[in-house]
Amino acid sequence: MNKILLLLGFLFISNLLHAQRIVHGEVLDVATGEPVAAATISTSDSIRSVLCNEKGKFSIQLSDSGLLNISAVGYENKVVTAGNKEHLVVLLVSTQKELDAVVVTGTMKPVKKLESPVAVEVYTPQFFKKNPTPSIFESLQNINGVRPQLNCSVCNTGDIHINGLEGPYTMITIDGMPIVSSLASVYGLFGIPTQLIDHVEIVKGPASGLYGSEAIGGLINIITKSPDKAPLFTANFMTTSWLEHSLDLGIKIKVGKRASSLLGVNYYNYQQPIDKNGDQFTDVTLQHRISVFNKLSFVRKNNRVATIAGRYFYENRWGGEMRYNKSFRGTDSVYGESINTNRWELIGNYQLPVKEKIFFSFSATGHNQDSYYGTMPYLGKQRIVFNQFIWDKQAGASHSLLIGAAARYNFYDDNSTATLDTLTAANKPDKYILPGVFVQDEWKLHKKHLLLLGLRYDHHPVHKGIITPRVAWKWTLPGQQVLRLNAGTGFRVVSLFTEEHAALTGARAVEIKESLNPEKSFNTNMNYSKYFKWNNTVLNIDASAWYSYFNNQIIPDYDTDPNKIIYRNLAGYAASKGATINLELNIGHRFKSLVGVTLQDVAKFEKNNAGKKIKQDPLLTEKWSGTWALTYSFPAAGLTVDYTGNMYGPMRLPILSEFDPRPAYSPVWSIQNIQFTKLLNKKIELFGGIKNLLNWTPAKNTPFIIARSHDPFDKKVQYGTDGKILATQENPYALSFDPAYVYAPNQGIRFFAGVRFTVKK
Repeated sequence: MNKILLLLGFLFISNLLHAQRIVHGEVLDVATGEPVAAATISTSDSIRSVLCNEKGKFSIQLSDSGLLNISAVGYENKVVTAGNKEHLVVLLVSTQKELDAVVVTGTMKPVKKLESPVAVEVYTPQFFKKNPTPSIFESLQNINGVRPQLNCSVCNTGDIHINGLEGPYTMITIDGMPIVSSLASVYGLFGIPTQLIDHVEIVKGPASGLYGSEAIGGLINIITKSPDKAPLFTANFMTTSWLEHSLDLGIKIKVGKRASSLLGVNYYNYQQPIDKNGDQFTDVTLQHRISVFNKLSFVRKNNRVATIAGRYFYENRWGGEMRYNKSFRGTDSVYGESINTNRWELIGNYQLPVKEKIFFSFSATGHNQDSYYGTMPYLGKQRIVFNQFIWDKQAGASHSLLIGAAARYNFYDDNSTATLDTLTAANKPDKYILPGVFVQDEWKLHKKHLLLLGLRYDHHPVHKGIITPRVAWKWTLPGQQVLRLNAGTGFRVVSLFTEEHAALTGARAVEIKESLNPEKSFNTNMNYSKYFKWNNTVLNIDASAWYSYFNNQIIPDYDTDPNKIIYRNLAGYAASKGATINLELNIGHRFKSLVGVTLQDVAKFEKNNAGKKIKQDPLLTEKWSGTWALTYSFPAAGLTVDYTGNMYGPMRLPILSEFDPRPAYSPVWSIQNIQFTKLLNKKIELFGGIKNLLNWTPAKNTPFIIARSHDPFDKKVQYGTDGKILATQENPYALSFDPAYVYAPNQGIRFFAGVRFTVKK
């Protein structure tokens, strides 16, 4: 009897202890991994309830069911089973829609994306992690309507096309500062440590009304993290089967009591010459690149802004014949294109200690480029200093004013004819100051209607006064629908040798027909967005249509003479029109997708000798394109699968003549990738996968990519009395050396793997 009572007592105590078991855990944001402070954890019977501390941690006594209800403001509620676990990690999904993201690019001041009268696309580091790359330049390949374009198959120089417009029409800014000039448009997207990027904002269409010259076709604004909100330490290392190695580091450092520093380092190294297409030239340039970025944020009274950031960038790259080494640099025995770049940047933003919201921002940059394209040297220097005052003024309940004054000093010098005084034959660097003033009024006509009116005036020392107006209207419709209509003008002062790589290769002679006037454009675009939600399914539709008209456009003419690049202002006009749609679909907590399609018609119109208007498609401009990013998660296993890709329609290619055997138009082509990510714990994440699953390269569609790669100095090319190339037995197609025939990466399929390490606090 005593044994029975003892056994019953033991069972009673065991059950009591089990019922009163205490479990410890933490609540994290599933997207960012950040702790969710003040989340509420309660038992299923609602008898006990606790709050997470500032680190998202909690301890609670379980009830009989072992179930816990977790809730937090801005997050979806979740029910979890503790089971036999002593430590729980609960991941919550934010209910904050992308429409609520804060953007600054469209209006130059913080505003929720839903309330912005200008359509702004926002991309977070989580999006770019779906297809990890060594630079933001390559990451943009998965954004609908945005295409990184390689302009040379030897040195891999490139630019960014937005809605079919060439790279010089796109302005690239960092934290809103236009530090990236035409000489260095690509370098603005290389070497920025991804660990320091908060998000990337993209505006498609002219933004000259606020940002001035070069923002004629679109704007890419890279927003860096605030040191106050950044993790303590981050590291990202990736390598590929082609032996490409990249390392990205981010470190937060407390500087005294009133300042925080965010230091970032980006390192990339590729030193393995590979020639898969058999032309005896490197398929990808060999590169050695390092970038150091540091951002300081200061604590001030009334939360006034004070930040300063600096970046140093160094790169040594070369491409060319497989036999090339640095001893052949600049010689005519073994062909190579070698580019050494040194670049520094400084950015600052300071809110004046006055009652009104007045900000002073500045940037400065120095760019030195020492390059050889075969035997042709290119030694370029550029210095840019930019400063700007902005007054953000609320005028009554209906008007929000933005008044600004800016000045930009530009110095450019090189060893080409671009900076040569034709009368004295003396070197004459290009130096000018471009002052400007602008005003913008956001006028709330009604709770559903917002009207934006803007006007900018710039004074160029040669082209004198340039006025660029803009207007935008936003109509908020029922059911979380938004309709936006924008119109404006833009201008761009062209610098040929800093924007056209083919002018430097030495393969073609450059001829400037006339004194070139600045390009001008008029643009209209309409944007519609709609947000749907059914239970655990969310769908966001974002669609746009646009039309841009250009006069005085400067398009390099490759067709009139295959041995020349001829520059002149377009005698007629050019136009770009099209439509684009993005569909974002999320189902539950597992499946996420973003699919986009763009249809566009870009052309120039000129009259021929008979007076008939002729339409011609520009080079390297596709009629249609599509992108996708599909993600499926297995939460229990901590595993995520990402399938990303793009597809492009045919585009006209720069062939040398009618006898050139290379196709005049590209085929439909696609680059597709797959990635597997394993979350080991809250600090370590492993990833790996395959890039270019289809192993697509341009070599699959053409007898050769580089014309006469066996004779890069044209030593065996014969010319007739008229200066034209003769067809010979050795040169049956009458070609000269030309590396400009490129439209897709030459890099085929490859495997990649990496690790991410993060320390939050």
